[in-house]
Amino acid sequence: MAAPTASKKKIKTLIKLQVPAGQANPAPPIGPALGQHGVNIMDFCKRFNEKTKTNEPGMTIPCVITVYEDRSFDFITKMPPVSALLKKTAQIAVATGTPGRAKSGSITKKQLEEVARAKMVDLNADTIEAAMRLCAGTARSMGLEIV
Repeated sequence: MAAPTASKKKIKTLIKLQVPAGQANPAPPIGPALGQHGVNIMDFCKRFNEKTKTNEPGMTIPCVITVYEDRSFDFITKMPPVSALLKKTAQIAVATGTPGRAKSGSITKKQLEEVARAKMVDLNADTIEAAMRLCAGTARSMGLEIV
């Protein structure tokens, strides 16, 4: 005898946010984004902060929140953006405003590969070489030199 299937909740909307790890609070942009859909904002903040407490504090974490018709929600977190990982690796605070002319720092191919491997689950790439090319493009646009 087959197991009974759980009834699916009807999805109302998907909300994509970028929130600092462990620092979710009801202030904008989180509060207004969730409030307009009737989601319990404090419940989200507590659950998000609990889930991201092992990440580096303040690191930007992309989050996709699925809001259901009954105002309940689920969320998934992703890896930090490639630009944030590259800034951390190159130990720079800000990327250059004029890529191609001014350099903001440099990273090695090995460091680029580590960033690509870390971000591989979220990238649209089948091989590590393709992921490295994607990350290298981001590095170039940030003014990072790959040595």
